[in-house]
Amino acid sequence: MPFSILVVEDDADINRLLGTLLGKHGHETKSAYSGSEAKLLLSMQEYDLILLDLMLPGMSGEELMKYIRNHSYVPVIIISAKVEMKDRIDLLKCGADDYITKPFDKEEVLARVEAQLRRYKKFSSAEQIAKQLIYHDLVLDITSRTATVAGIPMSLTSKEFELLTILMRFPSKVFTREDLYQAVWHEKYAIEDNTINVHMSNLRSKISKNAPEQSYIETVWGIGFKMV
Repeated sequence: MPFSILVVEDDADINRLLGTLLGKHGHETKSAYSGSEAKLLLSMQEYDLILLDLMLPGMSGEELMKYIRNHSYVPVIIISAKVEMKDRIDLLKCGADDYITKPFDKEEVLARVEAQLRRYKKFSSAEQIAKQLIYHDLVLDITSRTATVAGIPMSLTSKEFELLTILMRFPSKVFTREDLYQAVWHEKYAIEDNTINVHMSNLRSKISKNAPEQSYIETVWGIGFKMV
């Protein structure tokens, strides 16, 4: 069965080269020429691997990387002309699986793609788990964007669902208000903005309505929020 690969590269020649190279090895490829176009394609279809340039029109590769990791564990290989070690480290910390610098060797790209796909195939159960996040009696279905607590459906807004998804993906991590705001709203955070507090209060209220005995979201004073 061929793997489906999204190539996000604004240089048409490089995009076409990568698509041809992968196609000759039996993979199905889709091309995106901007971060915004890639985000749209990702909302319409799931992919087995993403090749991602960083210097893109619209949404940058760094921003797209953060968006991807808020929604999926799909392998991402960065292909970029940025060669500084700090750039590589920052992207790997953000969730990239590998980093290839331009100009690249075609055989190296193929080898790294195949390595990530082997790992993805072997541990594809992780992707299935990612589609349904479970924390005690709280269950989020990422595909249908539905939520239940103690088996009872909850009516969440889009932003509430995204906030809860982030917290449940990394239940032991403390997220600052700025982290959450930028991840969900994709805008610069203002310290005096009360948006996150309001949404967290609404989430707690909706959860406790059906599960009053169990606390789920903890406020870490002076820092932000995490799962209890």
